Amino acid sequence: MKEMSSTMPSGQQPQKHYGITSAISLAPPREIDHQYTDKLCDAMKPFGVFEDEDELNHRLAVLGKLNNFVKEWIAEISELKNLPPSAISCVGGKIFTFGSYRLGVHTKGADIDALCVAPRHVERSDFFQSFFEKLKQHEEIKDLRAVEDAFVPVIKFKFDGIEIDLLFARLALQSIPDNLDLRGDSILRNLDIRCIRSLNGCRVTDEILYLVPNKENFRLTLRAIKLWAKRRGIYSNMLGFLGGVSWAMLVARTCQLYPNAVAATLVHKFFLVFSKWEWPNPVLLKQPEDSNLNLPVWDPRTLGRNNAPIL
Repeated sequence: MKEMSSTMPSGQQPQKHYGITSAISLAPPREIDHQYTDKLCDAMKPFGVFEDEDELNHRLAVLGKLNNFVKEWIAEISELKNLPPSAISCVGGKIFTFGSYRLGVHTKGADIDALCVAPRHVERSDFFQSFFEKLKQHEEIKDLRAVEDAFVPVIKFKFDGIEIDLLFARLALQSIPDNLDLRGDSILRNLDIRCIRSLNGCRVTDEILYLVPNKENFRLTLRAIKLWAKRRGIYSNMLGFLGGVSWAMLVARTCQLYPNAVAATLVHKFFLVFSKWEWPNPVLLKQPEDSNLNLPVWDPRTLGRNNAPIL
């Protein structure tokens, strides 16, 4: 799509720049736009797009239990590996979420994509053996199964009725603090490719949220676009359509181009923007960066195998 000039109401101060181009419009929402957004919410409610507060709190409680469970397991593994008590007391460990739940757009009954992050002395084999066995003993864990030979290895289970897909990554750190930020490229240093793949979901999700002007407008717009795509049978990367991350990126780019628009306007602009997009030009939320870690960076200009990428 050809870049269009920005428009900004007179007297309004310039705002933070988002994306790789200037915004198409900085116009603030009108009262009618807010009314249309309220109607959009009402139209989506019958389709189970929103969870009620009890369901949201249940998910938070389950994730809290799982986080404590992981810390307990890592402390036990650390003791078995003869770490000193002073190290065991602060070895940490943490559960991170990603995907629809982390983006804040999950639907009723949806599963949670999660990542177990452990320090360097905890091996992947520990996760799929001793942690798997520990999960077996937990009375609230059901339907437990491991898929160790997958492209991104995972343990799947239900925890108190909530379906969870749990990945694993060990970082080159002595301990995992509660305030660990996964967005920095330095955490990828000296990691094997399976850990990097496992971390990718969290890093991409957090980066998308960081790159949108207004998270709530983004979330409501994405809920609407996801519902539209699912109702039309085109929400599936396994079937050759777009998956969750791809739809999120397209919506995020729309938000960057109309940073002050509310959801009803953004849904309209989404179809306007991508009906006129000059494919196969990539949809970029930021310029690709080389982290100098000798890792592949997607760029069709330099990687021949990506000349015909599938989002």
